[in-house]
Amino acid sequence: MVNVIGLGYIGLPTALMLASHGVDVVGTDYNIELVKTLNEGHTTFKEKGLDDLFQDALQSGITFSTDYQATDMYIISVPTPYDKFSKKIDASYVIKAVESVLKVATKGAIIVIESTVSPGTMEKFIRPTVLNAGYELGSDIHLVHAPERIIPGNMVYELLHNNRTIGADDEFIGNKVKNIYSSFCQGEITVTDIKTAEMTKVVENTFRAVNIAFANELARICRHDNMDVYEIIKICNMHPRVNILQPGPGVGGHCISVDPWFLVGDYPSLTNVINQSMKTNDTQPDYVLNRIYEIMNENDIKDTKRVGLYGLTYKENVDDMRESPTLQLLESQHKHLASELKVYDPFISSDVVEYQYHDLDEFLKDIDMIVIMVKHDEIKQNLDKIKGKVVLDCHNIINLPDVYHI
Repeated sequence: MVNVIGLGYIGLPTALMLASHGVDVVGTDYNIELVKTLNEGHTTFKEKGLDDLFQDALQSGITFSTDYQATDMYIISVPTPYDKFSKKIDASYVIKAVESVLKVATKGAIIVIESTVSPGTMEKFIRPTVLNAGYELGSDIHLVHAPERIIPGNMVYELLHNNRTIGADDEFIGNKVKNIYSSFCQGEITVTDIKTAEMTKVVENTFRAVNIAFANELARICRHDNMDVYEIIKICNMHPRVNILQPGPGVGGHCISVDPWFLVGDYPSLTNVINQSMKTNDTQPDYVLNRIYEIMNENDIKDTKRVGLYGLTYKENVDDMRESPTLQLLESQHKHLASELKVYDPFISSDVVEYQYHDLDEFLKDIDMIVIMVKHDEIKQNLDKIKGKVVLDCHNIINLPDVYHI
């Protein structure tokens, strides 16, 4: 039996996927309400294909509990935030999860850490946790790092098809874990050492963060000299060895906006490009806010009450608001003056900010200017409704005259 610890955006889909492919699974989370909701037959967030996967897993016998199970394999998928001052990883959630597992684990149990960690985290924090509890590594307990590689909005597909990396001290143990993931993973699974596995996951997200920062910086250069950044990127990407990403209103989520800081925190003198790239991305919401003010002045819009931000999530067609550029923009505005910008997102049903709407038509009726912060399918399908509005399109999704861009 596999006990999956942490039933959030990564742990829950992983548990469901394992169960639906014949693995005996118990999902554990300390959140009583979350476990109660799952046991009542409801998922806890929106994700394409998740409800169907949930029903398959229920039929296969998955159960959910707040208790850690006595078994021989654990998959830990809990948050790994970073300290915003030192930029170093906060491994406390992983450490607490491992400590709880050790209280019930059977001899020879394998503890798989799926949470993204900085290189050396297993060595600095997790190994000492096991040893301090009186266990011998390699016989009483085996440690493995198998970082997730999925993105909200396409989790179910990517769990099935993405390649994976298994980091282990012992190749035999690595292959044992590989066999578990092979129950559903159709991609290539590479077995390597733990520190390599830690580094590859962080490097993947850092590469994307640096590429996004380059695109955002290009957008600022082109805005300064009245050039079309999207046309320039399109032409450049015709080169067979160039793949520039698109600029946007900022970077959110719990991967690209967080993981590169692990490297900056651990290697401050060696990460100049990464450090500056992260600063560029972090200041992009401020840049968008300044664009809003410029466009308001140009169109004689006097009151921020007549401006609406479309989108609260960090990416399209999900309900995940972690590190959302919209929330960053609102926080930035609050530092200078009370924010009266209106906000709407079709995926967020609860009130999370001031002046939030829950109906697109009502939202549009009360604004003169719309800022498209998130490219949800909904807005693409309702472009006729924003005709006559002043539009700042932060994603270049609207092919209409007089539309502003970042």
